[in-house]
Amino acid sequence: MKKYKNTIFYLIVTGCFSILMYWIITKGKLLEATEVIEKPASGKGSWADFLTSMQHSFQEPLAILLAQIVTIILVARFFGWVFRKIGQPSVIGEIIAGIVLGPSLLGMYFPEFSAILFPVASLGNLKFLSQIGLILFMFVIGMELDLKILKNKANEAIVISHASIIIPFALGIGLAYFVYNQFAPEGVTFLSFSLFMGIALSITAFPVLARIVQERGIHKTRLGAIVITCAAADDITAWCILAVVIAIVKAGNFVSSLYIISLAVLYVVAMIYVVKPFLKRIGDLYGSKESIVKPVVAIFFLVLIMSSYATEVIGIHALFGAFMAGVIMPDVPKFRTIFIEKVEDVALILLLPLFFVFTGLKTEIGLINDPYLWKVTGFIILVAVVGKFLGSALAAKFVGQSWRDSFTIGALMNTRGLMELIVLNIGLELKVLTPEVFTMMVIMALVTTFMTGPALDLINFIFKTKDSAEVLEPINDNKYRVLISFGNNEKGKSLLRLANSLTKRQKNTSSVTVMHLSLSDEVHTFNMEDKEKNSFHPIVEESQVLKQEITTIFKATTDIETEIADVANQGDYDLLLVGLGKSIFEGTILGKVIGFTTRIINPDRLIDKFTGKEGLFENSPFDERTRQIISKTKMPIGILIDKDLQEVQNVFVPVFSTEDAFVIDYIQKLIYNNNSKVIILDVNGHVATNFVMNSAVDSLEQKHPNNISLITEKTIKKEFLAQQNLMLISLESWKQLVDSRSVWLSGVPSVLIVKQ
Repeated sequence: MKKYKNTIFYLIVTGCFSILMYWIITKGKLLEATEVIEKPASGKGSWADFLTSMQHSFQEPLAILLAQIVTIILVARFFGWVFRKIGQPSVIGEIIAGIVLGPSLLGMYFPEFSAILFPVASLGNLKFLSQIGLILFMFVIGMELDLKILKNKANEAIVISHASIIIPFALGIGLAYFVYNQFAPEGVTFLSFSLFMGIALSITAFPVLARIVQERGIHKTRLGAIVITCAAADDITAWCILAVVIAIVKAGNFVSSLYIISLAVLYVVAMIYVVKPFLKRIGDLYGSKESIVKPVVAIFFLVLIMSSYATEVIGIHALFGAFMAGVIMPDVPKFRTIFIEKVEDVALILLLPLFFVFTGLKTEIGLINDPYLWKVTGFIILVAVVGKFLGSALAAKFVGQSWRDSFTIGALMNTRGLMELIVLNIGLELKVLTPEVFTMMVIMALVTTFMTGPALDLINFIFKTKDSAEVLEPINDNKYRVLISFGNNEKGKSLLRLANSLTKRQKNTSSVTVMHLSLSDEVHTFNMEDKEKNSFHPIVEESQVLKQEITTIFKATTDIETEIADVANQGDYDLLLVGLGKSIFEGTILGKVIGFTTRIINPDRLIDKFTGKEGLFENSPFDERTRQIISKTKMPIGILIDKDLQEVQNVFVPVFSTEDAFVIDYIQKLIYNNNSKVIILDVNGHVATNFVMNSAVDSLEQKHPNNISLITEKTIKKEFLAQQNLMLISLESWKQLVDSRSVWLSGVPSVLIVKQ
């Protein structure tokens, strides 16, 4: 009875009180006034009434907003992925996604659907949410600026940065002189119009530039340090100029704007000399603690909101206040990292795409419906490129940079990206720019951002002779070169132990390179060195324990799988070692659904299907990332299924095919370098009948009789598997083992799957 007492109590309580509620409602109906009339039915039936109710629910403002957010995120992520695949910053794809969802495409070809998804009445909600996203984004941009680099490289950087602003700014004012009468909004003064054209042509996208520098692996070079410093100085200067321009536009003339500018100066002084020391003291008090308490987090977010509110009220836009709040954050990497992680995911993934689409909804490519307007657009692009690219390049050459570095600086500083869209939206909001000019300038922002990658490739191609002389190092062809790519520290240490077992006694004729790649949107300029140091610290410690010399590679990239394959293919390595990742959905119904849809919509997998590579992975528990690495790598690769591999003393090698002969090479290395004891399982007699394998095994048995043995048992006991440290197996044999569903498969130790 005790077993059912909870169930009985539950039934009694819920049953009795349900009856009580029904009785009260029945009696309550008697209290209704006689004139209360029940809402009549529509007369169309209950199903029609249900559909009418659903239609009303779909038209609720919250439902519309949620539908917009879902659509925007999906489309933005898709276009961002496409543009990353073609070597462009994802921000371009997200901007294109906004234009696609706007009147230029969706509104033109599917006007009814566009009107349902983006009704005019709903755009206000979208606008305010996107503004919140921009405020959080600018806060992150301010935090990512490392003001120390401005002190260290100030001389050259300030000259290049300010030249890259003043030259395009002047050209922008000159351009405004020729287009003012035809394209300026009615009632806007030439001063306001020309200043906005100037600032729009002189802006640089610091975040996109920083990502490109990281992805190209030049962040540690002298050139990388200079260009990052230039971009940081450019960012600060441009936003200060923009604040002044906004003040002048709102006031109507320069004299009237002096009041706004004076308040802005007081605000900046208060932030630097009052708020910043206060925040620094908090940083000193809590910077050494393991976690930051919520009241402290609340203080910093309040500073962000109050700073944005102050600049909005003053009249220089809330975004400047958010940027300033980020700049004065305590100079403690821990603080900045925590806040960037808290803010960036919400800002970049959820809210910022809303801004791109909101911009796209205001960008009507159809307005540029005349050859003359396209000529004007082309001229705007030409002036923008000449001013920013050549202005930066000539200034860099003047301060002593080589022509190659000067052109590289010019190409990078010409990147406009999201920052340009922010400026243009402010101009459209203030009615300084017409929709036609706004669309032209959006096209200019896309073109100048898109051309950065190809321009850098062209510069590198032109100066390739000099590059090869500086970069290439002599490679010892006799060395056995192992490349390890790790994602987390534990897998990295296991892979290093494995590489050490293959090369331990051949240190003079072997080398081990350890590589860690990070997604470029997860790496911030200010803590790049800390990120690299923390990533490699456990690996370096393990290498010291093993007495194994290693070379490290740390890179930021937008496509980790492709980057791993490229480094391996181009580096003249003999073996690539990677760890096998596992999906969090593995073994679930959702996992099967996701796996099925991935096969359908993943372009890489479709290509592999047509080229025959898809067959390598059927019935194998490879996650998508490992599958991509294998399909793109043109060299021997080992995939480690790590079960806390501590040593490689006892090794088990199943052989199910004559094509497994190459595995003998790895057995030889393990025996010679690590004195490993290897047991070969030859169920089908391939080792005995294949001349190559038989000769190799006989040779090993003669030289190392205590280190190798051959078994033919078909039944493998769990006790035997428990004694093994590693199972070494070819990819083809692994597929056969998985297909056979061997009962002992679940009890295997760590597994190294080798594909030759």
